[in-house]
Amino acid sequence: MRTDRDVSDAPADLVFRGGTVLTLDAAGTRGTAVAVRHGRIVLVGGDDEVLALIGRRTRVVELEGRAVIPGINDSHLHATWLGAMWPNTVFGAADAQAGAPAFEGDPHDAAPAAPLVGSAAEIRAAILRAGELAASLGITSYTEPGLGPGEDAGATGCFSQAVLDEYIVLEAERALTARVNVLMLFGVLDGPSELHSFSSRLRATVRETERPAWLRIAGVKIFADGIPPMLQAWTRRSYPDGSSGGLLVTGLDAAEREANLRQMIRTAHRAGFQVGVHATGDRTIEVTADAVAEAMAEEPTELRHYVIHGDLVTGETLAVMARLGMGLNVQAGIAVQTSAWVAGVLGEEVAAAAWPLADTLAAGVSLSLSSDAPILSPDWREGAAAADAWMGPAAPGAEEERMLALLHAYTVAPARQDGADAWKGTLEPKKVADLIVLSADPLTLTPADLPGVSIDMTVVDGDVVFERAVALIG
Repeated sequence: MRTDRDVSDAPADLVFRGGTVLTLDAAGTRGTAVAVRHGRIVLVGGDDEVLALIGRRTRVVELEGRAVIPGINDSHLHATWLGAMWPNTVFGAADAQAGAPAFEGDPHDAAPAAPLVGSAAEIRAAILRAGELAASLGITSYTEPGLGPGEDAGATGCFSQAVLDEYIVLEAERALTARVNVLMLFGVLDGPSELHSFSSRLRATVRETERPAWLRIAGVKIFADGIPPMLQAWTRRSYPDGSSGGLLVTGLDAAEREANLRQMIRTAHRAGFQVGVHATGDRTIEVTADAVAEAMAEEPTELRHYVIHGDLVTGETLAVMARLGMGLNVQAGIAVQTSAWVAGVLGEEVAAAAWPLADTLAAGVSLSLSSDAPILSPDWREGAAAADAWMGPAAPGAEEERMLALLHAYTVAPARQDGADAWKGTLEPKKVADLIVLSADPLTLTPADLPGVSIDMTVVDGDVVFERAVALIG
């Protein structure tokens, strides 16, 4: 039994019993029941152990064999853009179900003819719509990876400073149903950023929010390069046209662009900002890790900087990232969707070695899986199945270990990325009661089965924010 021994024996607000509780803590603790009081986990144990915490006003949910796991943290989700587009996605998952062809071309080059949102009311509606969708999928936290003045004239309207301003209003109204982490964006989405503008805007950024556990300005996003299929990823290899890509950061030549990227990372680190670097080419990722090493040598503070996408990351760079405590944030569905494109420009061997998820875990790098929605669907169950397929079959006897690794990549690792692993990401006493009820125990299934498992309930901070009608039990 895991219990909060510092609390009284007052009745719990919410009790789940009669199923499987996967805490996903370091000890691998499991139980059949969990109790929640005042938004916190107070006990994980057996059904008989929660009896003393059931009072007249306690809501008891009979799991009847279902499972409780920590809430999902989609650590790279463009919620405003998603809310404005859904049920469509850039890759066309929703349309494809209706028989339409999937998106073809650069998945990040999908600018609409007119902005998707413009007014505060439209932004608000998109955020709230995404929040409802997130709750229905068991998402209790997410990261908006890139909001700010760099996109004030952006094509979609979904990444501007006005979007962040509306998040602040919604949080003040207690209208958010998921915890939101924000990376500021001082350049152009999927485009260039300039050192002087980056540095001046960074200094002017106000990071304080009323409740950082619900809305937190964590750091800054830098678009370092583009993607391999568009010959934009900076790589040590050659594309068919003889080029090797390059950095998006501005500069007079390649050397100055690299120096400016390094300076951006060091400047953000000195200011205490976490940095999420959109980097896909092996050379870009190598320089990013080296710049983080330089920054930490100057100021030895671990801010959990991380690489976003990381398509062509090498084993040597993964070893450096592990030593630095850096993370890697990957969307396995993009690997599945675009590997043929990578093969077309860099060869089958490079494509087969790209997005090395298993190597990332083996190197000790914190691996967060995410959706990049609306590039892909925000359904983590599909993402986990894609990651498993990309890694190939688990070794005999290691199937449960594989499933646990996938679940950790959507819960524990993203909480670490958020700098919040002390209070969320696992179902341990005193941590926040962010959890979901699944219709089946994932440890009895294969990852390919996950898309067929229903989300029956989503709880954030002890409050039920989603419940399937058929799950009204207790």
